[in-house]
Amino acid sequence: MIETDALVIGAGPVGLFQIFQLGLLGINAHIIDSLPYAGGQCIELYPDKPIYDIPGTPRCTGRELTASLLAQVAPFQPHLHLGQEVSLVEKQPDGRFKVATTKGSIFITKTIFIAAGVGAFQPKHLKLDGLEKFEGAQLFYHAEDATGLADKDVLIVGGDDAALDCAIHLATADIHKPKSVTLLHRRDVLQTSSDRVALIKALIETGSLRFKVGQVTGYDEHGGKLALAHVTDINGDTEPHSVDAMLVLLGLSPKLGPVAHWGLDMARRQVAVDAEKFSTSVAGIFAVGDINTYPGKKKLILCGFHEAALAAFGAAEIVFPGVTTQLQYTTTSSRLHQLLGVEATPTP
Repeated sequence: MIETDALVIGAGPVGLFQIFQLGLLGINAHIIDSLPYAGGQCIELYPDKPIYDIPGTPRCTGRELTASLLAQVAPFQPHLHLGQEVSLVEKQPDGRFKVATTKGSIFITKTIFIAAGVGAFQPKHLKLDGLEKFEGAQLFYHAEDATGLADKDVLIVGGDDAALDCAIHLATADIHKPKSVTLLHRRDVLQTSSDRVALIKALIETGSLRFKVGQVTGYDEHGGKLALAHVTDINGDTEPHSVDAMLVLLGLSPKLGPVAHWGLDMARRQVAVDAEKFSTSVAGIFAVGDINTYPGKKKLILCGFHEAALAAFGAAEIVFPGVTTQLQYTTTSSRLHQLLGVEATPTP
């Protein structure tokens, strides 16, 4: 059981900045995300596309923004609990909350910050009866989870950047190299950067990578193991494909999930908050970023940053009852400089 001052649900840009703002106020925090890595929508939807409206940053990609935020919050040594979802939120007699996750983690926290964006991202599954029994052993929905692929026939299903990068990585591996790597996409056109397309074509030409157009419409198992995938092409013809491991990387879709059942006031599947502290209808639970709604709400990253700052001050009243939280500036506060591990710049 982990005791903490604050628990942030969602490790996207706003969730990461929330940790930073809490850290400035001396509030210890842990962060949970359903994805196996930080970044949220920035990493899943536009990792390499430019963002132009981050204050003081003329241009950055989703990947670069995530890296910058992780570097910014590093002095507070954030505790990241990834690849898990919140399954229970229960108010305790002492006013704190008990929070459980799908991986069995248990937290006791004074405050909760919902920074889940448009919801918890879930991988899109192949809808074939009984296929789920191979999940985690031969069937994987996150490339990071796939292990033991050496000398195996690997089928990668998908055509987005994640699927292509996985195919490139496995096809060019120096060690633990698969016996074969096949990329299966429903179309013969890959919508990605010209560099990726060129590399994919080169790997196909050398025989390091196979490319097929079609969809998995069935499977065969031998001895309780996945053995064949039935691949149906655009003409409706189906042929078997030998499979030792199948990585299904068809993208992710957001689901509001259990947040909808926590007893919070909701409006159009968003959490209603006040615009002063971004507190929800349950004292001690705050909501920031795309997950919340209030009069004048705008779904912009920079607005989420603003919300995170005010929510942190709202939480300080709960974490440090009876103590007035002073507004301090990172340009002049020696206390903040110490927290951030930086030396103050002498005033001219």
